[in-house]
Amino acid sequence: MEIFSSQRTFHRSINLIPFYSIREYIFSGSMTIKKFAFSNVVGNIVILIPLGTYLSVFKKNKKVITNLLIICIVSLSVEIIQGLFGIGASDIDDIILNCSGGLIGILGYKFLAFLLRDEKKIRTVITLLSAIGLPVILYLLFMIRLRL
Repeated sequence: MEIFSSQRTFHRSINLIPFYSIREYIFSGSMTIKKFAFSNVVGNIVILIPLGTYLSVFKKNKKVITNLLIICIVSLSVEIIQGLFGIGASDIDDIILNCSGGLIGILGYKFLAFLLRDEKKIRTVITLLSAIGLPVILYLLFMIRLRL
């Protein structure tokens, strides 16, 4: 609800230079920045892995490039909204990392399809992984954020 507060100040930060933020994180001497960098990089990758997997499961068109394009559009839309509303920072590195995470999800589905060769079995495995894995991943991301 902070976004709608009349006391809110807008802070817009936009980075359009690929890998600039990641380079800054790597070469920083501060442990606080390195911890933030780790949670930011890992979080941006992990957050869209499920989208890549679910797109592959639920769409009839299972082409990697089509699903990756959808993921890139979703990520770009989120970054544009962040820039327009002054929420956080808009960063091209976030889009690159989000798309990487989505690609991991798509390739994970393809790997399961190669191993199992049965759509029903693939859906069952993904359902089990989602029921167990997503809460664990969200918990870990939350704990990483709290330790900063």
